[in-house]
Amino acid sequence: MTLILKQSKNEKGIFANRDLKKGELITIFQGKVLTYDDIKDSSYEDEHCIQIGKGLYIGPSGKLDDFINHSCSPNSGIKLINGQLKLVAINNINKGEEIRWDYSTSMNEKHWEMDCSCGSKNCRKRIRDFRCLPKKTQEKYLKLGIAPSYVLQDFEIKRHIQHDIEK
Repeated sequence: MTLILKQSKNEKGIFANRDLKKGELITIFQGKVLTYDDIKDSSYEDEHCIQIGKGLYIGPSGKLDDFINHSCSPNSGIKLINGQLKLVAINNINKGEEIRWDYSTSMNEKHWEMDCSCGSKNCRKRIRDFRCLPKKTQEKYLKLGIAPSYVLQDFEIKRHIQHDIEK
């Protein structure tokens, strides 16, 4: 098994049970596909559903993928490929290291935020939509290919408008 669940800094987290290479598939999120209406005002609200499209989310699976924590300095990232949400290593990850991804890379919804206590030196203190990330961080994630197309649609429109204003 590649992943193990154990106590993390603040809560349970997922850790590598072997060395992982940059670009390697770590896991595929397996929860049920939900709409915004499904999660709004329901028991899903606190379940850390992951946005996968405009008004679409993956809910909890009851498996290890439910315990992958956020970091403002992640070692993994998500890629939406053929309808599957895949988590891949964006750095080499050592055996025993916690697997973490930046939740902001999946967010384009304008209605949900949370405090961050990841403890990284780059901690932003607040997890918000992709458009709220520092420009340097956005560019890094774009180069790594870990920002899904539904996030980039609005981001690219905003970026083109900003470019035209700066001309």
